[in-house]
Amino acid sequence: MKLKIGFIGFGKSTNRYHLPYVLLRDNMEVKKIYYRTKKKELEERYERYNIEFTNDLLSLLEDEEIKLVSICTPHGTRYELAKLCLEHNKNVLVEKPFTTTLKEAEEILSLAKEKGLIAMPFQNRRFDSDFLALKDVITNKYVGDIVEVESHFDYFRRQYPDFNGKYYDGAFFGLGVHTVDQMVSLFGKPNKVYYDIRSIRNKNNPDDYYHVELFYDNFKAIVKTNHLVKSPYPKFILHGTKGSFIKYGIDKQEECLKAGMMPQDEGFGLDPEENYGKVIYVDDCGNDKELIIKTPVGDYGKVYDNLYDAIVNKKEKLVSDFEILTVMEILETGFKGENPRVHVFE
Repeated sequence: MKLKIGFIGFGKSTNRYHLPYVLLRDNMEVKKIYYRTKKKELEERYERYNIEFTNDLLSLLEDEEIKLVSICTPHGTRYELAKLCLEHNKNVLVEKPFTTTLKEAEEILSLAKEKGLIAMPFQNRRFDSDFLALKDVITNKYVGDIVEVESHFDYFRRQYPDFNGKYYDGAFFGLGVHTVDQMVSLFGKPNKVYYDIRSIRNKNNPDDYYHVELFYDNFKAIVKTNHLVKSPYPKFILHGTKGSFIKYGIDKQEECLKAGMMPQDEGFGLDPEENYGKVIYVDDCGNDKELIIKTPVGDYGKVYDNLYDAIVNKKEKLVSDFEILTVMEILETGFKGENPRVHVFE
């Protein structure tokens, strides 16, 4: 059975992170894409796929063949659009952050459950190659029991022109949604969270820096973004009772897509050997050992593979409701009260 999909939005997200993967899959078909302003030259790139482009949202919502709608629109629009799609009996995949508040997320998930449908954020960074390498090290306990894990999503971008942004337009909602979700997917809900969220480059704008620590029973996970990091910093640092793991370099899928490569192209998303992670550990005889971790190949299309199984074969969805709400609560709480501070979660 082919899963027929509609898209709301035809910007960078749809063109760079969704369509290159969906159009490769034989069990899926993109039937319609809704967007308000025609981009004929962009539409022509997809001519051979027989996609219908429309500025009539109702025509997409009332198309009974479409079972899944991917919402790739600005942050503040996603709640209303997701609600509208669910009301028209469509499963929804929503670009992250899923909503702008925890209450909105609860409403969307409640409506989906009531309708017997799936609502889920596009947490594609669960399939970053660097994160898959980290998971491999943790699963195999190469460093023993975890003491601390640190995750970075850094840039060096000095300019930050004024814009009238909301709290959810900053780095913590925009990038922290990736790094926090990765930790929640591994370890669940933390007991406490320390927040340090700031705007460094331009005080008139939303945050461009965060240092957030998630405290678990016997270890903590640190997630960080800073837009003024000139010297390369490890993507992941993992310390354990037997040793440490260091991984430099971020997943290459985005870089390849920006350069015009497609997921089916040879060499797509491959991590250079010099970026392979390294484990330094002590073996059972007390000897220092070194282990190179070859970076797995990431694949954002796995999100759609999971949704196919969830919708067609009634399997569990990739991101559970509990994980969705946990991430949203952590994000929203970061903007309630003074910074820095510690918040205790129930």
